[in-house]
Amino acid sequence: GQPPVRSPGPCSTGAHRQVTAEQLRARGNALFQAGDHGAALAAYTEALSLSDAASERAVLHRNRAACYLKLEDYIKAEADATKAIEADGRDVKALFRRSQALQQLGRLDQAISDLQRCVSLEPRNKAFQEALRALGSSMQEKMKAMSCTDSKVEQMFQILLDLDEKDADKKQKAAQNLIVLAREEAGAEKIFQSDGVRLLMQLLDTAKADLMLAALRTLVGLCSGHRSRTTAILAELGAPRLAAVLGVEHEQVSLAACSLLHVMFDSLKEGLQKDFRGKEDALVLDSSRDLKLLIKHLLELLVLEGASAHGRDNALNLLIKVVPRKSPKETNNSLSLWVIDQGLKKILEVGSTVCGSLGSLPVTENTRMSTSVLLSKLYEDLKCDAERENFHHLCEDYVRSWFEGHELPGKLRAIQTVSCLLQGPSDAGNRVLELEGIMDSVLSLCASVCEAHQLVAVEALIHAADKAKRASFITANGVNLLKEIYKHSERDSIRIRALVGLCKLGSAGGTDFSMKQFAEGSTMKLAKQCRKWLCNEAIDAGTRRWAVEGLAYLTFDADVKEEFVEDKAAMQAMFHLAKSEDRSVLYAVASTLVNCTNSYDHEEPDPQMLELAKYAKQHIPEQHPKDKPEFVKRRVRKLLTAGVVSALACMVKSENPALTSSCRELISRVFLALVEEAEDRGGVVAQGGGKALIPLSLEGTEVGQTKAAQALAKITITSNPEMAFPGERIYEVVRPLVSLLHLQRTGLENFEGLMALTNLAGISERLRQKILKERAVPMIEGYMFEEHELIRLAATECMCNMAMSKEVQEMFLAEGSDRLKLMVLYSGEEDEKLRRAASGTLAMLTALHPPICKRIPQVTVHWLEILQALLLSPSEELQHRGAVVVMNMMAAAREVAEQLVASEMLEILSVLAKDKDKP
Repeated sequence: GQPPVRSPGPCSTGAHRQVTAEQLRARGNALFQAGDHGAALAAYTEALSLSDAASERAVLHRNRAACYLKLEDYIKAEADATKAIEADGRDVKALFRRSQALQQLGRLDQAISDLQRCVSLEPRNKAFQEALRALGSSMQEKMKAMSCTDSKVEQMFQILLDLDEKDADKKQKAAQNLIVLAREEAGAEKIFQSDGVRLLMQLLDTAKADLMLAALRTLVGLCSGHRSRTTAILAELGAPRLAAVLGVEHEQVSLAACSLLHVMFDSLKEGLQKDFRGKEDALVLDSSRDLKLLIKHLLELLVLEGASAHGRDNALNLLIKVVPRKSPKETNNSLSLWVIDQGLKKILEVGSTVCGSLGSLPVTENTRMSTSVLLSKLYEDLKCDAERENFHHLCEDYVRSWFEGHELPGKLRAIQTVSCLLQGPSDAGNRVLELEGIMDSVLSLCASVCEAHQLVAVEALIHAADKAKRASFITANGVNLLKEIYKHSERDSIRIRALVGLCKLGSAGGTDFSMKQFAEGSTMKLAKQCRKWLCNEAIDAGTRRWAVEGLAYLTFDADVKEEFVEDKAAMQAMFHLAKSEDRSVLYAVASTLVNCTNSYDHEEPDPQMLELAKYAKQHIPEQHPKDKPEFVKRRVRKLLTAGVVSALACMVKSENPALTSSCRELISRVFLALVEEAEDRGGVVAQGGGKALIPLSLEGTEVGQTKAAQALAKITITSNPEMAFPGERIYEVVRPLVSLLHLQRTGLENFEGLMALTNLAGISERLRQKILKERAVPMIEGYMFEEHELIRLAATECMCNMAMSKEVQEMFLAEGSDRLKLMVLYSGEEDEKLRRAASGTLAMLTALHPPICKRIPQVTVHWLEILQALLLSPSEELQHRGAVVVMNMMAAAREVAEQLVASEMLEILSVLAKDKDKP
């Protein structure tokens, strides 16, 4: 766009200083009368910067308060009015304005006291009397509403607890009102004070799902962010009751109890952190005791036979969220140590459950995965070898206790535990795999005639095959066994798992085309069989999931990728599984997609090392011809057409332990591959890709967050950001984009981050403020000195848009800063795009912040020749920018105008003014 043009304002030389402040005030008054409150505010603010007289300043503050009232910024209106009152306590206009601001801020008592002062100073003023009367009555209404809330709370409980009340709508409305009331602090406190907890407890005890849900959701409001209330509620309800509600059969009630417990944990943990900052020890003990009490009951729930399967899942998910440290910066891992000490065996009980065996705990298809994730998180939270050694011993003792002296069912549970550990903390899994007799049992049970036993053993073998330590042993002993099972088993469920074992062992060469474990063509056969199983809806989803596991390995081979994207039914069957209840399939789906889109890290071999390797007859990795860019591009298109984006968006939404950080990273890699081509980005956004990328860019591994942020940047650069990220979502995109500016990111990431921020900074002041708040400006400035011309240009363009912000304009005047000098010098560079960006910034700065005009001649002796060169440039855009800068400088200060007129500038301007071709 074209830079704004500044109308010539009053000059501001030292000699006329007082006059200027007065003129600016008069100008502000005229603008205010004309209804341009924003411009009036700017005039008064500028006048304030030039005025020293206290009385003059008080009037300007009072006038600014009037502007802020019109602009509905009541906090600033109150602050300015207060400054005027501090200068003159009898200033009725300022008092009246402050009372209006206070009224809007809900501080009615203070507003009344200001109005009463107005009336006592001007008893005959009708406006003041009327305002006081109106405010008095609204104060009474507020008091009435408060007492009304009391009666409302009682009423709601009466309706809900009345067993004879048959009107279901009435009950539902009462429940909804109670939940809404609890979300606001005043309402929550009201419910709490009105004996609400006891009444909510009665609702829980009715064992009716709708009343229990109302009670649990109301309790969430009472506990949110309020530690003392949480402590009191926990004491009254008791941890056993809460754990029992979590374990109920009704899925929604169990989930609501899970949300309540999560909020309670957060409030108690918050208390812990605050108290560690130096309050008395008693409080610390309190919170920590309550936390442990809740966790103890969750651990007991895990092994309670009467607890429901999803209740058990919810308990595992809660433990994953609240026990381990959120970041390694927190030094205290005592909660994890306590849980390992008190509950590791209980967690392993769940992990060792063999479905369908006598007396087994009720579990879902997600339970084992959640158990593995919890074990993994606890193990990762340990800080030293002694702590890890203790973990290993507890696991080994548990496995031995089942393996020795419990006959076959015991051996099966021991093997199931090994599987669970291999999927979680694999170090611990490898250790128990080394125990005497375990591996032999696995191999012999693989040949069992009982399907359930064979399943347990084959899965253990597959998980063991993943771990490099055991892979060679299994290749020697297990491959033939798995081939036998695959060829001769009658059961698809077993054959499909045997196939995955073979795939894992066969993919040891990874993407290296020349390192193939299998005979030519057998990989293709296996993949075809996987796709067939995947599409066969007669097979249960738990078994079909293994077909995806198989493809996750087989798609290292480019021929398999090509065939897979040609098979639309197989792709859609996989996407359907990704959206299903069974979340343990997420990682396999994400891995398959990473392979198909080639979005894994490529290591480019060093040419010299290649020559040496050939000379020494060493193995050289080769790329498959079908992994060339044109093939990858075609595969991406096929995936997009089949609906990959909505599947990925659904995977990200899942609040599930299976969505681990490494799984999130894989999804981010796929998204980045999908938005590589500009013409595909609109489609990705339309199917929910933009929304899904935001959470991916904010948590997970560093690589995953960066890939997601880069995908967001690509979308922001080529599409209208307000359409791609509607409403508040656009503000959430700022932080990920700023993260691309960090020095450890690549040049391309820096460049794309800058381009995307340039687009956002051009949209609104609120977005610029968000960018400022994320401390991006110093980084943007740093890149203005970058050697690479494209990065330097992108940073300068970004700064040009940021210069519309008052704070950024002030930075250009900061003492000892070279910012302005750099912009002036860049306006004289050879690179035309850079000149355009820099001179555009100067045009903007001189228009919006006139003091900058006086500073330009001081920053470099070349300022005049640079401006003249702009005006004489063959580019009309540069001429226009130069003309705007010169005009703003002429209008800003007399001494600058004199310097300009004394140079050849006047002649150049005269020639340009006559040019009919350049209006």
